[in-house]
Amino acid sequence: MTTVSVITPSGKGGADVELPGEIFGAKVNIPLIHQVVVAQEAAARQGTHATKTRGEVRGGGKKPYRQKGTGRARQGSLRAPQYAGGGTVFGPVPRSYAQRTPKKMKAAALRGALSDRTSHGRLAVVSAFVEDGEPSTAVALTVLRTAVGEAGSRLRRPVLVVLTANDDVARKSLRNIPLVRVLDCGQLNTYDVLACDHVVFTQAALAEFVARTGGGELVTVDKPAAKPARAARPKAAAEDGEEPAAKPARAAKPKAAAEDAVEPAAKPAKAPASRARKTTTASATASADDSGGDAAPTGVEQGSSEASGGSASSGSGAAQKEEEE
Repeated sequence: MTTVSVITPSGKGGADVELPGEIFGAKVNIPLIHQVVVAQEAAARQGTHATKTRGEVRGGGKKPYRQKGTGRARQGSLRAPQYAGGGTVFGPVPRSYAQRTPKKMKAAALRGALSDRTSHGRLAVVSAFVEDGEPSTAVALTVLRTAVGEAGSRLRRPVLVVLTANDDVARKSLRNIPLVRVLDCGQLNTYDVLACDHVVFTQAALAEFVARTGGGELVTVDKPAAKPARAARPKAAAEDGEEPAAKPARAAKPKAAAEDAVEPAAKPAKAPASRARKTTTASATASADDSGGDAAPTGVEQGSSEASGGSASSGSGAAQKEEEE
């Protein structure tokens, strides 16, 4: 669904109009549009063309010369087709060029043409061309140039303006502007949409056209009611303020801490072993200290005895050498 801003004569921001997607967002069927346009152009032909045959042309009642003896070709009338001023053979006759086109095909082609203009940004909606009750071509042209996007004083491309049947003020204001085609919403057709580069609806005409084509009621959104974008910022701030209470990550940290706290509670199994090791190490150290205090003298005594034994043996060896000498 496409949203279009409504243009006002005063230039102030108006409402936004939601264009029904089934009318202004339909699939564009080019062969269908071509067939409908050809049928519409054919139906516009008067079909009053006509020519006269040799029997309808004035004169030629007498045989120009005798049948034989002249050496020329036989002729029966001077109004024969081969003579200047004669009749026409198989010429056009008055007839109708109208082609039968189903209503559903016409409606589908119109939806495709409007959808094409909408997709290219060439469809606009105006609240009114003149706010006062009197016609004004200058005011209407200013509003129309704003809707179309023309910067110059004149329009450079044809524009189709769709009005309601009773909008005489706008019709009188626009009827003398070049390149502007004014239609009632009931007269809107595929050919006029394609013949103009831009399509401009009045808001009342658009609502009537949508209701007539089965699109339901026209949905209008006021811009002041649509401004709560700024009022929504405090809501976002409030939501941001609620984040600390709603953040599960921070709330989960105590759980993780509790789980970490459980692990030390499970470590006491290792703690007795370490304490046992410490106690065994301490007891071994204490026993070593106790035994070391008692064994030190023995070691000294052994060392002194070994030293005395060594000296004694050395002394006896020296005495034996002296005796042998």
